[in-house]
Amino acid sequence: MGILYVSLAAFGGGIAAGLLGWVESGESFIARKFASTVLRALLAGAAFAMTYTFVGGVSIADIGIAFLAGAGVDVVAHRVAGSIKVK
Repeated sequence: MGILYVSLAAFGGGIAAGLLGWVESGESFIARKFASTVLRALLAGAAFAMTYTFVGGVSIADIGIAFLAGAGVDVVAHRVAGSIKVK
């Protein structure tokens, strides 16, 4: 059950980073643009579910780290996608 919490925390971190980016931009909400954030958050949650190992259970610190890492995945993936130019 602990891995589910870690995965959900990573997903939540990605969603939170996307929402904060939208609030900071000042633009109106466009669901199509937010769909890519949801996809990146799902990928972060899945990556943590597959790779995160814990010894002796999951603590609050593990959940917090997963949340921050999920936010980081969203931010980095957004920057990488923005730097790729299609001609």
